[in-house]
Amino acid sequence: MSTEVTALLVVGAVLVAVTLAAAVALLVRLVRTRRALRRAGLPTGRQWVFWGAVAYFVLPTDLLPDPVYVDDIGVLLLALRSLRSGAGRGPAELPPSEGRRGGRRGPS
Repeated sequence: MSTEVTALLVVGAVLVAVTLAAAVALLVRLVRTRRALRRAGLPTGRQWVFWGAVAYFVLPTDLLPDPVYVDDIGVLLLALRSLRSGAGRGPAELPPSEGRRGGRRGPS
């Protein structure tokens, strides 16, 4: 194998490793953020956003082939942003269906 091909393969492997490490770090951050929000008693938003992002990262079907983790990183970033924006709204500002207990608050 020529030196150029070897160098190209090494650079490609390093890029794949870096993007995979970034995606795993985002996944860990997403899980920790959700856990912290739940401990604080704040709403974590829609559950399907969190679980959908985790499933998209883990499952082999992607928009781009798996060695390219750019789409996985994008999905994880969107889920993290969704969790944080949902936490920005306090329980008093949420509709009854999204409250902490999911039911009515106070007498009607």
